Amino acid sequence: MTENEPSGPLKGLRVFDLTRVLAGPTCAQMLGDLGADVIKIEKPGSGDDTRGFAPPFMPGTEESAYFVGVNRNKRSVTLDIAKPEGQEMALRMIAHCDILVENFKVGALAKYGLGYEQIRERFPALIYCSITGFGQTGPYAPRPGYDSLIQAMGGVMSLTGEPDGAPQKVGIPVADLFAGLYGCIGILAALHHREATGRGQQIDIGMLDTHLAWLANQGMNYLATGKNPPRLGNQHPNIVPYQVFATADGFIVLSIGNDPTFRRFCENFDLAALLDDARFATNAARVANRQLVTDTLAATLRAHPSAWWLERLEALKIGCGPINTLAEVFADPQVKARGMVLEMPRQGAEGGVVKVIANPVRLSATPADYRQAPPLLGEHTAAVLEEMLGLDAAAVAALQGRGVV
Repeated sequence: MTENEPSGPLKGLRVFDLTRVLAGPTCAQMLGDLGADVIKIEKPGSGDDTRGFAPPFMPGTEESAYFVGVNRNKRSVTLDIAKPEGQEMALRMIAHCDILVENFKVGALAKYGLGYEQIRERFPALIYCSITGFGQTGPYAPRPGYDSLIQAMGGVMSLTGEPDGAPQKVGIPVADLFAGLYGCIGILAALHHREATGRGQQIDIGMLDTHLAWLANQGMNYLATGKNPPRLGNQHPNIVPYQVFATADGFIVLSIGNDPTFRRFCENFDLAALLDDARFATNAARVANRQLVTDTLAATLRAHPSAWWLERLEALKIGCGPINTLAEVFADPQVKARGMVLEMPRQGAEGGVVKVIANPVRLSATPADYRQAPPLLGEHTAAVLEEMLGLDAAAVAALQGRGVV
């Protein structure tokens, strides 16, 4: 490959990407950002489901914003793996790849001769990452997995929302995103193992597993007590005060993480008398008296507007922040200084540029590589098939005529 030659720590590695929607594409995009050549296999005519998850579309295009968000640094090849000819071509392409990522239901790829057990001996160095709702084993393994379903089954909805309200899911599809990121971590570990042994392996990522893994302190709170942590709205289960407070003209987050900081807060805002009250003296006491602490501080916070509080709290190095809309987030000087929004040249007939959210992993020697805007459906089919399989334009046209690509 010569056009848009990749750089980065994974340069020289090639990924056969059999993923769609969000969890798998997130994993594959991270690999692409790190320099891998990602070959995204899509169904002829329709492609990744998320191409149709619109509106919104990207400005001036018919590309869904959802698809664009997780499919940069990939080359799109249309290939029907339900056809025997497509399966044979897939195997020939896999022979040139280091990593295969898929998020089909358990056993689905075996119908096409592409399951891990079917191809492991033929490609012993291949790293094969499977991302499913419930993993490759267990009673739920055959079930499909969806983000909201996993959030419900994985417990986070029982922890999210107001105490007297209904359970709430998180406002972004965190179950999908974490599964994709854990998949990428597994692939990087498997690459290190392969360097030492020459052998590949399967990585079995279950969304329910990864969801439990990021329950973190709340999961441990349950294991320690045997009691389900209550929904606390915007409050922290283990630290008080660490929550949203109303001000005279809006809301801010106040994050007081330890006793010395709480003392500094009280001494500077006419609340020093609280420090002599045992109910306020330590974090443990404040957690035990959560409502009293909240009500007491709420009256103080409501006395001044948000800007007044943010200026003074920041000067005292007390954790605080505004509650931003996305417009405010993307306009924030810190976000701009970190270059978290990129404009990438769009490929194909549409031209122009496309805005995407940057990769947050900052590597000093091998930074993320933004070389290929999210592809049009089948944009690279002819080029990749010529490069990997030696097929000329006439051969590709014949395959298109038979509906294989």
